[in-house]
Amino acid sequence: QVYLVESGGGSVQAGGSLRLSCVASIGNSDVYCMGWFRQAPGKEREGLALIDRQDSSTTYADSVTGRFSISQVIANNTLFLEMNSLNPEDTAMYYCAAHSQRGGCSAGVPKIPRFGFRGQGTQVTVLA
Repeated sequence: QVYLVESGGGSVQAGGSLRLSCVASIGNSDVYCMGWFRQAPGKEREGLALIDRQDSSTTYADSVTGRFSISQVIANNTLFLEMNSLNPEDTAMYYCAAHSQRGGCSAGVPKIPRFGFRGQGTQVTVLA
């Protein structure tokens, strides 16, 4: 079993930045890919960014390319999402997710919300 705990959300003015963190308790499980997705009220879940745990290769959704950056510290089982140039449309609950199958990142960014494990989320609110 994989347990994920997000932190770092909050309220920020438009144009500001936030850094989200996700600590993973992996135990004896294998995790090959991790990512972030979000869900705003009344909207579909949206995959944002993923990272391969073995080679740290990354992929982003078009909506966040150039503004968000995903990274990881394997030794600490910690995942980050650096978010810059935030706008009110970025307001949502943000979740980290983990995929336990080899090659999981090949599923692509849109599939992140369907990864096998996810955390409870952290709220991000961007004020106009």
